[in-house]
Order: sequence, then structure tokens, then C-alpha cells
Amino acid sequence: MSFLEQLREWQASHAILFGADTAPYCLDQRRRYQGQTLAVARPNSTEQVQQLVRLCAEHQIAIVPQGGNTSLCGAATPLNDGQSLIISLERMNQIIQVDADNNTITVQTGVTLAQVQQAALNVKRLFPANWAAAQSCQIGGALATNAGGVNVLRYGNMRELTLGLEVVLADGEVWNGLRGLRKDNTGYDLKQLFVGSEGTLGLITQAVLRLYPLPTAHATALVAVDHPAAAVELLRGLQAEVGDRVTSFELISAPCLDLLHLHFPRLAQPFQPTPAWCVLIELSDGGDSAALTDRLAEYLFAHGCMDAYVAQNLSEAAAFWQLRESIPEAQRIDGVSIKHDISLPIGAIPDFLEMCDAEMLSAFPGAKIVAFGHLGDGNLHYNLFLADKTAGVYEQEQAVNELVYRHVASHNGSISAEHGIGQLKRETLQQVRSELELTLMRQIKRSLDPQGLFNPGKVL
Repeated sequence: MSFLEQLREWQASHAILFGADTAPYCLDQRRRYQGQTLAVARPNSTEQVQQLVRLCAEHQIAIVPQGGNTSLCGAATPLNDGQSLIISLERMNQIIQVDADNNTITVQTGVTLAQVQQAALNVKRLFPANWAAAQSCQIGGALATNAGGVNVLRYGNMRELTLGLEVVLADGEVWNGLRGLRKDNTGYDLKQLFVGSEGTLGLITQAVLRLYPLPTAHATALVAVDHPAAAVELLRGLQAEVGDRVTSFELISAPCLDLLHLHFPRLAQPFQPTPAWCVLIELSDGGDSAALTDRLAEYLFAHGCMDAYVAQNLSEAAAFWQLRESIPEAQRIDGVSIKHDISLPIGAIPDFLEMCDAEMLSAFPGAKIVAFGHLGDGNLHYNLFLADKTAGVYEQEQAVNELVYRHVASHNGSISAEHGIGQLKRETLQQVRSELELTLMRQIKRSLDPQGLFNPGKVL
């Protein structure tokens, strides 16, 4: 029986999609990568994933693992050859266990980030990972890309939030590493091979994630600064004052606020005129929000931050966060831009921005630089609008990238902070990692996936 004939045996339960029904799974979120697939399989258990992987291994069919299809670098999109099977985990959406005593939650990896956050809230716990796509992104994709978000400063990214995994390997065997232990010093930490691997080493089917006590006090402020160096100084001073209560520290440039005013005029923007830069600060702790808010306000005004707005209630705090979270959508509405998800040593960000901006505007007169991101953990989204705001702008992408990445390298930074490599940065990865590092990566890939079936054309 052929591969497709065996797949059709699943079709009666709507677990397999063929033809036109596969189209939404073959197009990435940015509508940049359009692939083709033999079919889309939607298993609802680890056993079904195991069967599918074994079937693919038998017929040497490539596998593209897919979560919520929110990848920003084409990591979850099949290639154009039409010779792969997409395995979507959307039906594997069960919360397996919430252990409040151990501060852990065990889930199938098709659950969304929002579902995990809510399950934690139900037992007065916090799952701190947080980014704009929480309602649609799935935990499997978050693990596969080692996703970050706005709370990495205090809690770390998905790598730090993961205690155990269950993974279906390339031969269909299942590695059960679902251990909810903070201390387990028994050999190599295998789970870390799969976190951040973008589906190229195995298919993550379950995970044990860390929970934290639910903060009862929050304080939020939007503060104008005249230069990124002032933002770094404010961050360091605030951390010295209140320690790890600094949960988020977001940097926002004037072009971001201008785009928000243009496309979302109903969003409240307190600054008049628009400052060159501002930072969005959130503190969290136990205790009382009013006391924490007063402490934040006192610190800001004592240190000369006169153009600062401290949220007095949850509604005002939510309005500040809506500004930050609406920036990517405002960019999308404005047109096609060349995007960079980079990380730098925090103290190097002001110099990077000054030097890269100057050379960029000299090389591309009239360009609009939209810079924002998670200053607290060194993750900057450095995006560029040119005169052409259609897909034609990608003709300039290589030249823009070479300029940006040269400055990233000179400041000891990384070309990918939280979005991954996927298809978008595959060639660039070969240029920024040493030959030894690439050799080690390829050896790991060959060891775990000797037929090269998992997510071909991504990362390596």
C-alpha cells in the first residue's frame, strides 16, 4: 500500500486534509513563504504521531511539524517540492496536569499559550511567557523556537521555563523526559537539544513547564527618554532599587508611536509632542499594587523622569500595553518592511543604534527606521521601511541585512533573538557561526535524524 493510500485510512475521522484544504497550512503568517504538501495530518495523541512518523520513515517522506503557524521566519512552512507531510498538533490540545504544589503544568503541545496562562491562573499561579500571539501560538512552536516575549527579563525564555519533554524521534520511538524536577543531574540534559531546534530533530508532543506564584501587585509606567543610553541607565538604576521586581522593560522609538497614531488613532498616547524614545516599565511582586505603584512613581520623579505617566489602575496599564502590542500590526498595515530580530549586550544597544542608524540613512536616504523591543533582555526589533512598501522591497533585503548584521557582529550580538532561523536566515547562519559550531550542529542532526526527514530546508 502506498504512503497516500495509508494516509487516506485516517481521512474518515477528518484527521487528514488533502488538496485545497491544506492551503492555510502552507502559507506563513507574514505571507512571505508559500509551500506545498502531500497532506496535513492532525493527530490527537502521541501514539498517532508515532504512527505517522514511522510511516514517513518507512516511505522516506519529509515531515514538517506545525503548531499555530505563527512563525516569523518560515520555520513551519513546507518547501515548494510538495513532497512533505505537515503534522499539525492543533488537535493535541489537552492540559494533562496542573501541579500547584510543584509549580508545574504538563500539557500536550498543541495547547495555546493563552490556555496555559489561564490554567495557571485557575490555581493562582503564573505561567510568565507572554507575547502578542498568545491566543493562536501553540506551546510546541514556542518550544521549537525557544520563544521569548516581554517577561524574559525576569523569568527567562521557553528554555528556562521548561522542565521536561516528550518527543517523538525520527524512527518513531518516543523519548519520555516528562520530569517535573528542578534538580536532575543524571547525564546530558537532552531536552535542551529539542528546545530551539525548530522541529529539525524531533516532534515535541508533551511538555512540563514551570509555574510561579501569582503576583498580586503590579505597577506600570510609560516614561519618555531622550536617548537609548538614558533608558539603559534607568533600567540599571531601577533594578538596583527594586531588584527582580522589574518584570518588563520595553523600548519604543518615535516612529513606532507615529505609526500607532496614523493607523490606530483611538489608542491613547499621553505624550505631546512625541518623544524621541520612551520605555514601558512593569514591576510585579506580592503585596499591594498601590504601594508598588507609589514606589515606582517616587523613584521616577526622584531621578528626574518628569515626562512619565504611571498607571493608576488596571485600565490605564492595559492601555499602555496595548500601545506596545499594536506596533507589529501598525507596521503590517503600513506596508512591507525589512525586519530584524536581533540581540545585543544591553549596554551596547545605544552605540549600535547610533552607528547603524547613521550608516543606514546614508545608504538608504529617506528610509524610516522602526526600532523597538525588549531592552531589559537585549532583544531589539530593528525594522526598515523604504520607499517601496510592497514585496519589491525584498530586492534590497540582502544589502540591508549585510549592513545590520555587520553592526550586530561588531557589538557581539546575534542575528536571531527569539524568532529563530527557519528559511529566512538559513544562509546567514552559515556566515555567523564558526565552522566548528556548524559541524557540531550537523553531527547532532545526523545522529537524531539520519534520513534528514524532520523539517528539511530549515536552520541547517
